[in-house]
Amino acid sequence: MTLVLGPVLRHVGETTATVWVQTEQKARVEVLGCAADTFEVCGHHYALVPVTGLEPDSRIPYEVHVDGAKVWPRPSSPFPDSIIPTRGPLTAGHARILFGSCRYVKVSDRKQAALYGLDALDAYSARLASRPVEERPTALLLLGDQVYADELTPQTRRRIAGRRDRHPDWPDDEIVGFDEYVGLYRDSWSDPEIRWILSTVPTAMIFDDHDVRDDWNTSAAWRRQMAQTPWWKDRIRSALASYWVYQHLGNLPPEELEADPDYQRVLEAEGDVWPLLVELADRADAEIDGTKGLRFSFRWDMGRSRLVMIDSRNGRILDGGHHLMVGDHEFAWIEEQATAPGEVDHLLLGTSVPWLMAPALGDLETVNEIAAARPGWRGSSARSSGRPPTWSTGQRSGSRSTGSAGWWVGSPRARRAEGHRPRSAYCPVTCTIAMPPARSCRTCRRRRPVCISSCARRCTTSSRCPCGWRSG
Repeated sequence: MTLVLGPVLRHVGETTATVWVQTEQKARVEVLGCAADTFEVCGHHYALVPVTGLEPDSRIPYEVHVDGAKVWPRPSSPFPDSIIPTRGPLTAGHARILFGSCRYVKVSDRKQAALYGLDALDAYSARLASRPVEERPTALLLLGDQVYADELTPQTRRRIAGRRDRHPDWPDDEIVGFDEYVGLYRDSWSDPEIRWILSTVPTAMIFDDHDVRDDWNTSAAWRRQMAQTPWWKDRIRSALASYWVYQHLGNLPPEELEADPDYQRVLEAEGDVWPLLVELADRADAEIDGTKGLRFSFRWDMGRSRLVMIDSRNGRILDGGHHLMVGDHEFAWIEEQATAPGEVDHLLLGTSVPWLMAPALGDLETVNEIAAARPGWRGSSARSSGRPPTWSTGQRSGSRSTGSAGWWVGSPRARRAEGHRPRSAYCPVTCTIAMPPARSCRTCRRRRPVCISSCARRCTTSSRCPCGWRSG
């Protein structure tokens, strides 16, 4: 029996943890005396093992056994033992968070390797392996684009070659089926350094557009356009079902998993549960009365630091003239989690969409959205060659302030439109760094904030004010 992927250490509490694995076939998986049976999706097998009875504030080495055979750690592994770092009162006041996004899988092609450079998470993992256990992060936050379903590597193209005989409507340069998503995750998580860090640092995940498709849910016009393609229904089902299996389940604390009706139906089902996941994906994708059928936003409490992760891609409300980052029902849930009782020193709001952006990028987003809604324009369907669109502005972003918590969701532009004013100015070029005290502009000699980044050596790069800066 082999371990295809994992273990991936997911949610960790004071006395509990969850460990995700993918196995070669149906099996029983055991971690620290706790066990779970696998469930099957399209011939692939998965288990999420709930580990209980742990000591708070401990670093507990663990092994993974599949049908009684030890499969992790691997023999002669060069990496330290995988551990479960439980939370507790001694570490409640300290949190070290590692985060990143848009990780394009390591490739063997020289030209692509030169283009994308060194894998930052891979390099960090190798460095972390030689550091003391005390220096490991409290959590790893993967903020979108864990896989690229629309920018294929050479190995992915080889893997899907020849499928046209079976699926003549499927495009040659896009991932569509669940099996093909399995290949993407296997490519992304199989690297030895990545596999080790995911096994020992509690990892939270949320998707962005490339996990599904470039510009996913940019506008209602985009949705209508994609719905007309013959392969889109298969694509969105595979994307959301694979996200639920590979990413979403591990985000949930044990008590939420036990209360989750979808997960309980999967555990109770006999044989392949793909039909259940098709129903789940259809419900998650549907927008009914301003509400999505499944909530992917989640909350982690890490001592006195609280993370509320916001699903700002699938959760968008676009029908009926709306343009909201999340619906009213989900936004109420976010407010409730942000202000829930508890001793909290730091509130972290996680999202795959930057809420501060250069004005030029926001303007491009608006043009892209308008183009998608006009016949004969191809703005939304154009492939991005640089940073993926982030929907920071658009024609009308759904930003609202909570009042009680004092935080907001949306862009600086949308916030000003509602009567708010930013507290500082932001660099109008490529960064979103708050400006230090004002200095004289080299062009117009007016005193304006000067960006601390090298991208703002002069302030004539924007048309938002006479000298180029925009200021609050």
